[in-house]
Amino acid sequence: MIHTKDHSRKAAAAVEFAALLPFIMFLAVISVDWARLLYFTITLDNCARNGALYACDAEAQYKSPYTNVTAAALAEAPALSQTPTVTQTNLADGGDGYPAVVVTVSMPFSTFTNFTYGKKFSVTKDNTLSRSVQMRVAPEAPK
Repeated sequence: MIHTKDHSRKAAAAVEFAALLPFIMFLAVISVDWARLLYFTITLDNCARNGALYACDAEAQYKSPYTNVTAAALAEAPALSQTPTVTQTNLADGGDGYPAVVVTVSMPFSTFTNFTYGKKFSVTKDNTLSRSVQMRVAPEAPK
């Protein structure tokens, strides 16, 4: 049995790895950016939903530990580094003839990368994430 040392194959693998390493690192950074974007979007959606639940029911406001819509909405975002902006809009007609409330939560978001692919797909460095929830105002119970 004859053993031949194949040093050239090990060198080829190292060169291939060195050539692919920047692309692999770029994919890793993009994956982290998308994961952060998903986390912040879900958190803002939960904030808007909690604020709308507080704003649409007078009974819930009475029993709630929160003092206003902003406090109720921000209770869902204790771990965010930046404080989101909460706005409330009262609608006389929510589209179905009943009064409604719209709670919008927004905050600035910066990605690690600035990636553009063609004209339709781009991820810019500075964005504003915004989520809105509209809920019908609960009717008051007879006294």
